[in-house]
Amino acid sequence: MNPVIEKITSCEEKFILFMSRLEVIYKKMDEKYNETAINYGFCCGGCEENCCFTRFYHHTFAEYLYLHKGLETLERGNRAEIQERALSVCRQTDELDKAGLPVRLLCPLNYEGMCILYEYRPMICRMHGLPHEIIMPGGGIKTGSGCGEFNAHCSDKEYLKFDRTPFYTEMAGLEKDFKEAFCISERIKMTVAQMLATL
Repeated sequence: MNPVIEKITSCEEKFILFMSRLEVIYKKMDEKYNETAINYGFCCGGCEENCCFTRFYHHTFAEYLYLHKGLETLERGNRAEIQERALSVCRQTDELDKAGLPVRLLCPLNYEGMCILYEYRPMICRMHGLPHEIIMPGGGIKTGSGCGEFNAHCSDKEYLKFDRTPFYTEMAGLEKDFKEAFCISERIKMTVAQMLATL
């Protein structure tokens, strides 16, 4: 087992407390996302663009450990297969990066178009797809467009406010407390494949 994960999960009471806090934040994200998507009349049912091919980076140890928690719910054979797939994606990504080629590889958790650890997916996976805004520290507003599937079906609709700021703020606060509680000083920047390959 990864020594960082072993160190954290050995403190079971603290670990459970932080995972519960993360679940509360995720629940709020899901509720706001679903409410906004319903008001648009948008339903993500899979598409050719498929965000599971996108190289998203994740920046919190809390989410890294939550993914580990999800992986532990699977049978040992499934876990081994997923980690092999993750290692393969990491190797291919390195090769494509070295060749200066674009990286478009399927997430190792995607089985037949569905995420096998859907309930444990990270924040960006939960919020991707809808037009949104983020209030920056200096007070400006950064906006983001919807995904290709959203734009194909809902681009003619008036923007419905989807502010990611409260979720980013809560996640930052959770990560700060998490790192302090477990004496972690380093930062994290990993794809789901990299997380799975190092669990």
